[in-house]
Amino acid sequence: MQKKISMSPCLPPSPCWLRWASRGLCLWLAFASSGCGYALAGRGSFLPTDIRIVGIPPLVNRTTFFDVEQVLTEKIRNEFIGRGKYRVVPEAGGADALLNAEIVSITLSPVGLTSTQLASRYQFVLTMKVDFVDARVNKSLWANDALSFTGEYDLTSNAGNTIDASSFVDQQRSAFDRMATDVARTVVTAIVEAF
Repeated sequence: MQKKISMSPCLPPSPCWLRWASRGLCLWLAFASSGCGYALAGRGSFLPTDIRIVGIPPLVNRTTFFDVEQVLTEKIRNEFIGRGKYRVVPEAGGADALLNAEIVSITLSPVGLTSTQLASRYQFVLTMKVDFVDARVNKSLWANDALSFTGEYDLTSNAGNTIDASSFVDQQRSAFDRMATDVARTVVTAIVEAF
């Protein structure tokens, strides 16, 4: 007695199997090449194309912290320049768009203590108002009256667990410089990608 073996019409090496394999491969390549919808944030621009010159006058400082407006103004200007699509000027004259901003508040709060109950870590919170205006028609393109940025930084101490005053000031400046870079990147990204 002979056993009859039946073969499926779509098993290799029949042309039907090759056709299904090539269709599957094409379908997989179509899905793989379409991407997942993610893109590198922070480098695109959806501003109107006729905005080429951005005026960024000095920010207004409504806090008791000295010179923070100068640091933030410079960081925001550099972030716009780093986008490579805009020429930045320090005043409104001749600008297509104008960035008006003010630092509303800065708070420092201890969030970590040493064994002797001295502050060793501080939380830094900066709040600002920002308005990006089309200077040609005086129309607000993007605004936020309560942008808030938070960061923490550690204070080093010497062997006696006391905080050195000069170290505190230097570390505070360093922490603010790092935060100013993040603030500038966030502000500029929000403006150019909001459209």
